Amino acid sequence: MKNKPEIPECIQKCGVEYAFKRIGGKYKGRILWHLSLKTVLRYGELSRTLPDITTKMLTQTLRELEEDQLIIRKMYHEVPPKVEYSLSETGQELIPFIEHLHNWGKKQLEHEELAGLI
Repeated sequence: MKNKPEIPECIQKCGVEYAFKRIGGKYKGRILWHLSLKTVLRYGELSRTLPDITTKMLTQTLRELEEDQLIIRKMYHEVPPKVEYSLSETGQELIPFIEHLHNWGKKQLEHEELAGLI
């Protein structure tokens, strides 16, 4: 059994540090965003939605999001096995912030495109 390292006091007191610890990284925000757009996605659909992610990384990221109670994993006991992912209530609370980041990013891309940087 893994021993979780104790969370440093500075992270315990800083909401930004805590939030980015839970949703930071290359894929977590994107997975949450796509789940907000489709409500429920199966593993294969998530894999196709994020073509640059490896199977191992997708599995690891989904486990971390589930452990942090940001997504819900529902497994159906049938053949072939069927697993669906959806946002938890806590995960849904993040969507307005991710949407704001999405809009900000689109605006920045437009500025760079107009400036000839892209």
